[in-house]
Amino acid sequence: MKRMNRIICLMTLVSIFTTATASFASDNTLREVFQDAFYGGAIGTLVGAALLAFTKKPANHLENIGYGAAVGVLFGTAYGVTKSAHSLAEIDNGRVRIAMPTIIPDFVESSATRQTTITWRAEILRGSFN
Repeated sequence: MKRMNRIICLMTLVSIFTTATASFASDNTLREVFQDAFYGGAIGTLVGAALLAFTKKPANHLENIGYGAAVGVLFGTAYGVTKSAHSLAEIDNGRVRIAMPTIIPDFVESSATRQTTITWRAEILRGSFN
């Protein structure tokens, strides 16, 4: 029971401190990644707690909550990073930004042979002109 109280206190403190702090980054990319990671961790925690219902002795498997939270944070971070995909060079209102390009896999189906192949795409240059 002490362990459960510690987990609840820890999660309460984490949720209080993560919502109270502000992170500033260009184009709010870093904020979006942190927010996606936090939501992923929250959803993972709920899934881990829900999986306790399928065990014979839930009190002996409380680590499922932590595992769910960890997997949720990882998937949330991966989602946030892929959502904010960058190109190698981006031109925006005369400013040039250099970043690591994101390599995106894509499925392409050939109309002649009806075969599906995996192609890899990386944006080299992205620009917006006003």
